[in-house]
Amino acid sequence: MIELSQLKSQKPFGQELLDKGVISQEELATALSLQHQSADRIGKLFMDIGAISEADLVGHLSTYLGIPYVTAEDLPQVPVLEGTFSASFMRECKFIPIKVEDEKKLTLAMANPQDYSTLDTIRLYTGYQDLQVFLGPENAILDLIEKFYGSQASTLDRIVEDIEGGIDMVSEELEDVEHLKDLASEAPVIRLVNLLMSRAIESRASDIHIEPFEHELKVRYRIDGILYDEESPPKKLKAAIISRVKIMAKLNIAERRIPQDGRIKIKILGRDIDLRVSTLPTMYGESVVMRILDKSNTQIYDLERLGFSSQMHQQYENLISRPHGIILVTGPTGSGKTTTLYAALTKINQPDKKIVTIEDPVEYQINGINQIHVNPQIGLTFAAGLRSIVRQDPDVIMVGEMRDLETAEIGIRAALTGHLVFSTLHTNDAPSAIARLVDMGAQDYLLSSSILGVLAQRLVRVICSHCKEEQAMESGMLEEIGFPMDADTRVYEGKGCKECGQTGYQGRLGIFELMLMDEEIRRLTISNADATKLRKAAVRGGMITLRDDGFEKIKQGITTIAEVLRVTQDS
Repeated sequence: MIELSQLKSQKPFGQELLDKGVISQEELATALSLQHQSADRIGKLFMDIGAISEADLVGHLSTYLGIPYVTAEDLPQVPVLEGTFSASFMRECKFIPIKVEDEKKLTLAMANPQDYSTLDTIRLYTGYQDLQVFLGPENAILDLIEKFYGSQASTLDRIVEDIEGGIDMVSEELEDVEHLKDLASEAPVIRLVNLLMSRAIESRASDIHIEPFEHELKVRYRIDGILYDEESPPKKLKAAIISRVKIMAKLNIAERRIPQDGRIKIKILGRDIDLRVSTLPTMYGESVVMRILDKSNTQIYDLERLGFSSQMHQQYENLISRPHGIILVTGPTGSGKTTTLYAALTKINQPDKKIVTIEDPVEYQINGINQIHVNPQIGLTFAAGLRSIVRQDPDVIMVGEMRDLETAEIGIRAALTGHLVFSTLHTNDAPSAIARLVDMGAQDYLLSSSILGVLAQRLVRVICSHCKEEQAMESGMLEEIGFPMDADTRVYEGKGCKECGQTGYQGRLGIFELMLMDEEIRRLTISNADATKLRKAAVRGGMITLRDDGFEKIKQGITTIAEVLRVTQDS
């Protein structure tokens, strides 16, 4: 990074970023405060606290200083100049050779292109008089130095070394809360926790798991619904890391015996991120899980992007445009139910409609919609909130989940009195939702006249477009699972590449089954038929099952057979 104290013709770099709206006043104050504790430059501190990504920082610095820059992708893939510079010299001065043209011309990428003493040293001891210098991302330069010339130490290893070298470590049983607060406020600890968060964002993770075990502290990211082990810090940093997370989430760091829940709002890699934080006491310390909610990702509100077939998309749009009735979305935890409900509400969110939701918790805030967060500690349950909502003259109501009979009965009554009600249930398929409500104690004749339709869904991973390739499949195996293979059908898989983190998948999409309440389904509901009979009747009426919808996406080359079987084995 460049020394950015005061350039005569320019305002300070931090003020420049503030004026451009890149950082906030609070982030500027935090970075200036941290600068008093360390010798780090202000730009690096902005990056460490998550105010700006390294790539954006380099771009703004390049404009500020009038020096061209290179991105991490522009840096060489193989060593350019070996045996000339020591790894320690390059590491200390933060530069790496990227091109040699002749005996006198050398091109460098430097974190600080205005380090003229280093440039003079290079000219003096190498004979390269014509030096072309580009501004480069510091972490990428240091990682390449270690990869090409050094000991393979990662960014995380370097931060851990900084912590161990400059901070008094905390014992496992330490009860000194003030010491914990001081430790969690040290710049290297802040940098470490922000590194774990920024890596999760870069990896497209939905959750960060920090789990203490007897001999290790394990960090895992959930990416496209699957947990993956990540590079983890040493177990002795457990107290520092967990205390830092709890301070950020405004939790009680002295309380380690009971679960706690909190929320962190932070800017990481230039994006506004909400993290829902949950702590849980275990045998070897507190386990921390952070659910990542990316507020900048507006695509989650788009009904067209969820994965509906054209026929089912039209059917669902027809349902959500009805003036009254109940629309249910079912599936296990993590199957995308809330995303589907938000997309539906966004679609019908017009000035002539009053929409009120009650959720646990409110995950994304939508303009024009009144959203309520349940709080059982003060008596604000789904049932109590729903009872108050119907007195607010709403057109559309969304209840996060029908957990009990009281909530279900109020929702049914609201639907029968002219409101459109959305809600969720935890059932494996669409027909089971009616059986589940009857088991709760809801009246079958009220269900038959109030429910418009039930949507069941799962999320399947999408094949990475960068490493997608055709696969030969045995016809016997395809027949066994009921996959409709014909001469024109092609089956694909991802072989794994850098873009998808060697998983073969990138992103997720929904598979759905939509049961519409026709006359036969209503008749079976009133006669208290079980889920099996309802399912057979729904299929006769044209319902496409979850597995069949998944098979269609396999034929389209969107996902794999293994993925569809994984998520539909219980349906």
